Amino acid sequence: MSENFSTEVTSDDKLWAALSYIIAPLLGIIVLMMEDKKNRPFLKYHAVQSIAASIVLFILLPIIATVTFGCGSVLGFIVFWWAYKAYQGETFEIPVLTSFLKGQGWV
Repeated sequence: MSENFSTEVTSDDKLWAALSYIIAPLLGIIVLMMEDKKNRPFLKYHAVQSIAASIVLFILLPIIATVTFGCGSVLGFIVFWWAYKAYQGETFEIPVLTSFLKGQGWV
């Protein structure tokens, strides 16, 4: 699902959004602390989503990897797909997480 943001998404925004998934949650927090970056809706959306996703993956991946004898750890590579989608300028929803974040008013 793609949202239309009122401001144009620049290539700098796309790069920051993509890197916020790869260097999560640190870069997402940095984006939210930078005054000129946190006012950009596209960047704020991806920064908040990357922080929440990294926390969820940090908790769930060891459990899934243990249950599947290590095979479930491949699921960790999904962050690269999310980074690619963000670099393409797309907004996407992580099934349960994004709806929760929207319900809280964070994105």
